[in-house]
Amino acid sequence: MVEHDDDTLARVVETLQEPVRIDPSFDRRVMAEVAQLPKPAAPPSVVRSLVGWLRRRRTIRLSPLGGLAMAAGVVALVVAGGRVIPSSPPEPVTESTQLVQFVLVASEASAVTLVGDFNDWSVSATPLTREGGDGVWWVTVPLPPGRYRYSFVVDGQVWLGDPNAPAVDDEFGRPNSVVTIGGA
Repeated sequence: MVEHDDDTLARVVETLQEPVRIDPSFDRRVMAEVAQLPKPAAPPSVVRSLVGWLRRRRTIRLSPLGGLAMAAGVVALVVAGGRVIPSSPPEPVTESTQLVQFVLVASEASAVTLVGDFNDWSVSATPLTREGGDGVWWVTVPLPPGRYRYSFVVDGQVWLGDPNAPAVDDEFGRPNSVVTIGGA
């Protein structure tokens, strides 16, 4: 352990207790520098504030009766057959986009739709057209290069993989197929 000389310690304490004299122009120089800093951004717009408020997590508590009423409302929407609007418009046809024809033979079907990565798995976004009375259903979809999983939905209930395309497993136990456009 180092021993400290009492006189040295007393001089250090005395020096630290002396007031510090600052050049009077120091304040002016600091304030001039502050004035040259970029102005702060404008406060967020009303729209941003509203979006932030809407995105904030909240806890919703329902009584059993309120939960039952909400469940009844959801069932009423399903029974009423609410239409699903696709979340994005179809891809525009460009040089890299290819027109892909999907075909399914289902002679007993009254309606067939195509669902997949390219239409957010919407059962109403891509209906197939029936060709005559022979049970051949088809649709042509513009797709940019990529790898897409898809299935056919027959009569709104039965999911079928494409018998003419490679099958892939999905996380929900439904048959899916895969198509690759442009070697991706």
